[in-house]
Amino acid sequence: MEPSPTTGGSETTRLVGPRDRGGAGGSLRLKSLFTEASEPLPEEPKPTEMSFHHCHRDPLPQPGLTPERMQAQRQLCTACAVCCVFMAGEVVGGYLAHSLAIMTDAAHLLADVGSMMGSLFSLWLSTRPATRTMTFGWHRSETLGALASVVSLWMVTGILLYLAFIRLLHSDYHIEGGAMLLTASIAVCANLLMAFVLHQAGPPHSHGSSGAEYAPLEEGSGESLPLGNTSVRAAFVHVLGDLLQSLGVLIASILIYFKPQYKAADPISTFLFSICALGSTAPTLRDVLRVLMEGTPRSVGFEPVRDTLLSVPGVRATHELHLWSLTFTHYVASAHLAIDSAADPEAVLAEATSRLHSRFGFSSCTLQVEQYQPEMAQCLRCQEPPQA
Repeated sequence: MEPSPTTGGSETTRLVGPRDRGGAGGSLRLKSLFTEASEPLPEEPKPTEMSFHHCHRDPLPQPGLTPERMQAQRQLCTACAVCCVFMAGEVVGGYLAHSLAIMTDAAHLLADVGSMMGSLFSLWLSTRPATRTMTFGWHRSETLGALASVVSLWMVTGILLYLAFIRLLHSDYHIEGGAMLLTASIAVCANLLMAFVLHQAGPPHSHGSSGAEYAPLEEGSGESLPLGNTSVRAAFVHVLGDLLQSLGVLIASILIYFKPQYKAADPISTFLFSICALGSTAPTLRDVLRVLMEGTPRSVGFEPVRDTLLSVPGVRATHELHLWSLTFTHYVASAHLAIDSAADPEAVLAEATSRLHSRFGFSSCTLQVEQYQPEMAQCLRCQEPPQA
């Protein structure tokens, strides 16, 4: 049996009988099992970045820190260096002046150093790519760094409040007014310098009690909401609290310098301005807890997002709408879209994703498109969540 050879084929196997004219008798000869040398091997398709309508609107993320986070890193490094220098000066000045208020300010600067170093570490950690275990990457480490900053301030302030209370009970202490005044003046300048370094402006946007108000971007802008970096914001609020306390310590030092008998102003100022410093952390703590509890971003409302999805041509209903954020600048959304039978699912998906990105700045949108069924109106799982 001898199959007819295929001319020009790249893979041809030919069995030659025992009486083949060109071969030895009783043998089998393999003519060809592999591709001819003259023919190139087919190249494997290389992964390329698809257009927006495929599923990804944003280009592939570049390795390393983004420009916004690089700026945050520079701000934190500069502020941390300034903080270390002036903290050492306050420790020496507070010891020489025997002032608890000065030592309180130095302790707050120590908390600043620790929190900013933690924030720098979290910024570095957030650049690590996503894995099969950490599918969202390490973005939320930045939020954890902000939480550590707030908690450290609360702990240090609690200790100093206790020491101030002990001083009010026992008046056996002496304060050097001159050294306290000089050190307090330097502390005010240091906190002003750090506040200037860490200051960053954000876009004006309102926060209604129901969370329904938001700051829409221009249609098709394709840029996320330029809110400030979480770690820098937490450090800035931290420094503002220290600046307020430094001003109080400066006022107390002036009073003690001219009226030494009013030395009780030292622990009293520690009481008053430590409480103010604790209050200044409330907004940051509230926002951090909102992120960690998977709450809706403050600048994005549930109703506006729902109405935007329902305004897409072909969408009859939406359910399973979830909005959350990994950080204050990284918003995520997922939803089910029930569409008409005549609607094009690909067109609906592309339009809905584009509107969510351009109007609200979502970094990631996961939308499931399905046919609308009348029984969805009575389905309990398809109902909207109640108003909080």
